[in-house]
Amino acid sequence: MLELREVSVSLGSRRVVEQVSARVERGSLVALVGPNGAGKSTLIRAVAGVLAHDGEILVAGSSRAGLGARARARSVAYVPQRPVLPVSMTVIDYVLLGRAAHHSVLGTTSRLDRLVAAAALERLRLTDLARRRLGELSGGEAQRVVLGRALAQEAPVLVMDEPVTSLDLGHGQLVLELTDELRRDKGLTVLCAIHDLTLAALHAEQLVLLHEGRLVACGKAGDVVTVENLRRFFGAEVEVLAGSHGPVVAPLRLSPAPMPAPPAGNTPRDTPRQDGRVAMAAP
Repeated sequence: MLELREVSVSLGSRRVVEQVSARVERGSLVALVGPNGAGKSTLIRAVAGVLAHDGEILVAGSSRAGLGARARARSVAYVPQRPVLPVSMTVIDYVLLGRAAHHSVLGTTSRLDRLVAAAALERLRLTDLARRRLGELSGGEAQRVVLGRALAQEAPVLVMDEPVTSLDLGHGQLVLELTDELRRDKGLTVLCAIHDLTLAALHAEQLVLLHEGRLVACGKAGDVVTVENLRRFFGAEVEVLAGSHGPVVAPLRLSPAPMPAPPAGNTPRDTPRQDGRVAMAAP
């Protein structure tokens, strides 16, 4: 469904992504992983059509080169890492913005648009928040609303830039589980930059590891998330444990934990009493 052929991206005079080629099959999720500055967000923005690029990006076998903004939005929906949310806008009106790709320049909101937006809200457990203003939402709610706007575009490909980085564990799990539902039920194809390697391994069929703008490893999670790769490309000392649904990354201390200093000879110490209280006593 989505294919990248030797895609390169420059920001000013600096080459940030260098000749990356990858494929995302229909209905699958491929995770872009890598250390900070590896080029993940830059590549996601190029696929979304936000940044100019060299090489080819194809959706369903057709090149996106030369497409206008509306045509691009009908083929690829984009969830940015830091979306701009107008605080006074309601949830339903924000989700309806995703329908702009299906309108003419002077097009107005139709009954179909409202049905699609309402279905997106229901899918993402947001129906009760439809009239709430964006500035009143929690972080997890706001992230689901941004996903709802992308879903309302009805594009076959969804690209997401670190969608769970600012969320707590529970809300991050919810966003990715909802994304999995969309893939299963609607055949949505997803390319997602994910910072958390354990979550990436849990949800993605394939991982693409970037380092300094280049693709350095690609494949199943067990082949990419290895102690050697994490030491070489992340500069991290870790254990990679065998979880029930994929590898789990456990960081290690880089130096031994400091031993607690013994109490000085004249330092009081706490001693328990039989009634459960603590009495202060000199040694």
